[in-house]
Amino acid sequence: MGYTAIVDYGVGNLKSVSNAFDYVGVKTLITGDPVELARADAILLPGVGAFPDAADKLRAQHLDEVVLEQGRHKPVLGICLGMQLLLEQGVEVRPSAGLGVVQGICERIPTDRKLPHIGWNSLRFPNHCALFEGIDEGACVYFVHSFSAQRCDPTQVVAVTEHGCEVVAAVHKGNFFGCQFHPEKSGEVGLQILKNFGAMNR
Repeated sequence: MGYTAIVDYGVGNLKSVSNAFDYVGVKTLITGDPVELARADAILLPGVGAFPDAADKLRAQHLDEVVLEQGRHKPVLGICLGMQLLLEQGVEVRPSAGLGVVQGICERIPTDRKLPHIGWNSLRFPNHCALFEGIDEGACVYFVHSFSAQRCDPTQVVAVTEHGCEVVAAVHKGNFFGCQFHPEKSGEVGLQILKNFGAMNR
């Protein structure tokens, strides 16, 4: 049986994601070893913290190159900051290049509402995506963020929510998927999303 590799680059609560995958029957391995990442059936890119720090840590370990290379032939899912890193650039703290997989810039949410945006919000699906199979429009998931993907290609946006303005909640391009929310903290809906991702590599 294969496994989903959770990229350990010194950023993120890796164990909670691993536990959620285990719960839905998807074997995981937390690793920063390029060899183990290459052996994996799929890759999970987590992240908690500031965009430039995370981008710097990925590049310092050359894991940006590994994730991009592996994403050519296997599914990659970015969660929260991990999704933001799939974008072309982030401007939190200072301008910093992302992985450039998905069109868009990570900027502060342009809202009059309180930030960070913390709590449960409903999803709407402007484009079909296998990540959300079996999930109804209006399903709620858990967010914790002040920055979001903006200036995106609308064809790559697969879920949106509202926080005083429309907020990109999920993106998809090729083998790369991203969720701004935390599936591992989103109850049955989040577990279904992780199960759907796990099914992509079988």
